[in-house]
Amino acid sequence: MEGIVKTMAVGRRKESVARVQLFPGKGTITVNNRPYDKYFLRETDRIIVKQPLVMTSLSDRYDVIANIKGGGLTGQAGALRHGISRALIQVEPSVKDFLRKEGFLTRDPRAKERKKYGQKGARKRFQWTKR
Repeated sequence: MEGIVKTMAVGRRKESVARVQLFPGKGTITVNNRPYDKYFLRETDRIIVKQPLVMTSLSDRYDVIANIKGGGLTGQAGALRHGISRALIQVEPSVKDFLRKEGFLTRDPRAKERKKYGQKGARKRFQWTKR
């Protein structure tokens, strides 16, 4: 791969971290050394992953290689979308405003709330008994 310019970016969502490499190519997406449609079995996750490339009409111009760790599959799909969007900006700065408007560059801050002491979970309390 000598002479080919690659772009790297990191995307995050919940507990998932996606390290993304973007290469000029035909539009293949590889996740953890597997094709993305074999890795993400749900159609919604596959749609989420492809969104930045499809909406900017760049899906047939770049190949994506990603390593993802942590979280569940939907969180990983969101992290991958975030990483692809960040990498696209480095290659094509003209799409930044569009991706920002669509919300692909904003890191989703929602995460699991911690369990509190004296309670069953984050919010649920132990049952109160009168007698």
